[in-house]
Amino acid sequence: MALSVTDPQPIARAEEILTPKALAFVEELHKRFAGTRAELLKARVAKREQVARTGKLDFLPETKDVREGDWKVAPAPAALQDRRVEMTGPASPAKMAINALNSGAKVWLADLEDASTPTWANVIDAILNLRDAATGSLSYTSPEGKEYRLRTDAPLAVVVARPRGWHMDERHLLLNGEHTVGALVDFGLHFFHVAKQLVLNGHGPYYYLPKMESHLEARLWNEVFVFAQEFLGLPQGTIKATVLIETIPAAFEMDEILYELRDHAAGLNAGRWDYLFSIIKYFRDAGADFVLPDRATVAMTAPFMRAYTELLVKTCHHRGAFAMGGMAAVIPNRREPEVTAQAFEKVRADKTREANDGFDGSWVAHPDLVPVCQEVFDSVLGERPNQLDKQRPEVSVTADQLLDIASADGTVTEAGLRLNLYVAVAYTAVWISGNGAVAIHNLMEDAATAEISRSQVWQQIRNGVVLADTGNTVTRELVSAILAEETAKLRGEVGEEAFAKYYLPASELIADICLSEDYTDFLTTPAYELVG
Repeated sequence: MALSVTDPQPIARAEEILTPKALAFVEELHKRFAGTRAELLKARVAKREQVARTGKLDFLPETKDVREGDWKVAPAPAALQDRRVEMTGPASPAKMAINALNSGAKVWLADLEDASTPTWANVIDAILNLRDAATGSLSYTSPEGKEYRLRTDAPLAVVVARPRGWHMDERHLLLNGEHTVGALVDFGLHFFHVAKQLVLNGHGPYYYLPKMESHLEARLWNEVFVFAQEFLGLPQGTIKATVLIETIPAAFEMDEILYELRDHAAGLNAGRWDYLFSIIKYFRDAGADFVLPDRATVAMTAPFMRAYTELLVKTCHHRGAFAMGGMAAVIPNRREPEVTAQAFEKVRADKTREANDGFDGSWVAHPDLVPVCQEVFDSVLGERPNQLDKQRPEVSVTADQLLDIASADGTVTEAGLRLNLYVAVAYTAVWISGNGAVAIHNLMEDAATAEISRSQVWQQIRNGVVLADTGNTVTRELVSAILAEETAKLRGEVGEEAFAKYYLPASELIADICLSEDYTDFLTTPAYELVG
């Protein structure tokens, strides 16, 4: 076998996942599809460079027939007809997986991507937990003796697993000495071990597909699905996938993405935080019109965000696919009733807007928010499982509307710059310690919000932005000074041992990528090198 494992025993029971047959399947996936993946990543770079020169993106003339054609995706299975509340969170450790499955949500997005650091132990533990969940044997006992079990008094959430995006490598599985593709490792190990059991359960296998930038990347996933189902002897179309529209180029190819996956497509999701990150990344050097105000002030009601979400609902329902709302980042704090009340109010307003717009369900990041989201969608859906019947013929979205970044209300402030640097360092530090979902100031931060934070800083330096609250110009020197102050603040909050091990390396990484002349496409790529 040309595939080798650098560490065959990262956790107990790893040998149950890293079996010869499972590894042979993963190797076959790479031999068939890794080359196309590499070509598509090169195509991303070429398209971004073209857009940087023109400052323009548009709907593709060569796929006009797809956009204007009369077609629909295959019908969703019974288990995915009602998705009004989706709980998101990592599949490792087992305690979090059990809490998500027991949360009362209709769906659990079992996240192997933005809410998970891809340590080798996390990757294998996540697959193990998802397999145990499928067989009903998942359990956990804490060091204090507290037992966690899957509930039997109510339905468990239906699992929709999210593998890593196409850009991420996996350095612990090597093919001919080279890193493998994180997405193919995650999907391959999960599908091989869990797919047949999920079919028996009537609950899958279902996937969320992140970070795609074109319909050709969706075509590659479709080819992976066709081969995988054939390999295990499952009927074509058994897999159902929901695609996150979380990059600005993908927003121009929603119809095409659904069309490529039409036998396997279950819907699209408005991945709002990565979408903002993508806008900054894509237009980082296209001038002041593409500089967003402080992250905290960019609301979903901004005209360019309304254009994006309304186009998503219209496209999905026109094609018979579900439109899934995005993450409300605010989370409750059980020790602070006032914070919790504010969180509930913000989530209720956010979900009410989505439900009224026609979304079929939405995401929450904390079990306490499940009833809030459920109540909102119950009030709109009533007895219906979804609102696919809510077509939006009145919606007509142009390229200019999707790109009208300058219409966003708000300013760039030093307070916002400070918060960006604080969050970028704090999140990166926890990420390299092995935890990908972090509560910071009563917000659930994941890789996407950290990406926005550090990208805004890079863009503000590039454009010499003048800060509204102080009148200072954003320069490398100013950023260095503020970063030092925010890092010192974190040092006082976390203690010397954690600071030296995680926060200082994180601060140095954020300095490198924010102050560099060259833009780093993904924060997690260099951060992965710092993971033990």
